[in-house]
Amino acid sequence: MKEQKYFVHGTHCASCELLIEKKLLEMPNIKSVEASSQKGEVLFEYEGEKPDTSSLNKIFRKDGYTFYDKKPENKKFADTSSFMNTVAVAVIIVVGFLLLNKMGLQKFVNVGASSSLPAFLLFGVLAGLSTCAALVGGLVLSMAKQWGEVYADKNTALQRAKPHLMFNAGRLVSYALLGGVLGAIGGKLRLSLTFSAGLVIVVSVMMAFLALQMLGVKAFRRFQITMPKFITRYAADEKNFQGKYMPFVMGALTFILPCGFTITAQGLALLSGSFLQGSLIMLFFALGTLPVLLFIGFSSAKLVSNQKLSGQFLKVAGLVVLFFAFFNINNQLNVLGVSGISSIFAQRSVQNNTNTPSNVQGQAKVDESDLPAIVNGQQVIKMKASASGYSPKYFKVRAGAPIRWEITDIGTSGCTNVIISRSLFDGQIDLTPGKVSVK
Repeated sequence: MKEQKYFVHGTHCASCELLIEKKLLEMPNIKSVEASSQKGEVLFEYEGEKPDTSSLNKIFRKDGYTFYDKKPENKKFADTSSFMNTVAVAVIIVVGFLLLNKMGLQKFVNVGASSSLPAFLLFGVLAGLSTCAALVGGLVLSMAKQWGEVYADKNTALQRAKPHLMFNAGRLVSYALLGGVLGAIGGKLRLSLTFSAGLVIVVSVMMAFLALQMLGVKAFRRFQITMPKFITRYAADEKNFQGKYMPFVMGALTFILPCGFTITAQGLALLSGSFLQGSLIMLFFALGTLPVLLFIGFSSAKLVSNQKLSGQFLKVAGLVVLFFAFFNINNQLNVLGVSGISSIFAQRSVQNNTNTPSNVQGQAKVDESDLPAIVNGQQVIKMKASASGYSPKYFKVRAGAPIRWEITDIGTSGCTNVIISRSLFDGQIDLTPGKVSVK
């Protein structure tokens, strides 16, 4: 038994490791494999003739991996136009999101525990076009031949497609069921507002690490949260899943395969605190991955065979995910009472608009018309809450006088249906559409 180490370019996560190990172990003379995306290398034991880098590069060309005898130099953006195109597409997507945010439609694209279900559908589509296609799609491709033999006697195309439909049905059922379990666990934990905000920040940091891995930042490859490798290797080995009904079981077990997108969705399902909401979050996420996986299964081909196009898409997705991560972190810092980027700009805007002029003696002039009316000894301030935000965004009040705050919900979203102000009161104000909440 001999040992050989090669360096690999193109790996960025645990899914890449499983994919490389699985394909190498299919070669008859290779007995064991250990791939490391963090180190960018693969170590294997073999008998007989040693597989050289040229033969391995032919095998892994479509997967976007390149093998070297010596450690390759770090490649920077040599193609400036390609880099600019990547940034331009990402900027367009981010600007589009900000416009939707302004119109109160951000709930359909921003991912958070209270996001709308279509947001998780889009998040699943993004996963299906990146790491999910690499691992789960590769798994489907590897099983296509075996499933084809088992169902070869079927007459119609629909009957021959049955294993692929069963595989994806297994995914949908397991994601919905186990997502519900995660949500129920979150509900039993009775998460406080502070803990919930902190958990969202942790999930968002994971999203940022995932994005930086997608962008090829090597320093972040070591930050990976995965199941133990012996479990994921078992789930990724099609030899353990034979028979007419095993595609369903195999699809169900993809819940535990390593994927940063899946882990993020699982964290948000836990944060939802509800069996139903956690179930729907994971179900819609799995539905988002469905079109790509069905396409791969039915066509027995990779969705993206062009390495250059695949690499550009990965970087665009990385930039967009990075933006969403910081967007979520900023929002949760505001919830915790810590000044985020948006609150700093808001404070400056308020200061610029509330500077009080002074008279000749240097005493501040008070314009009573700018102050709220006093009713029954209380200053009454009124605000309208909608999906796009709150109006007015700030008030000028008398110091030392009690305040009655009336908020009318005229159509809030999951991001604006709660008001938190740690400096004024404990807890939160839950808004109800069409009603006036008073604090």
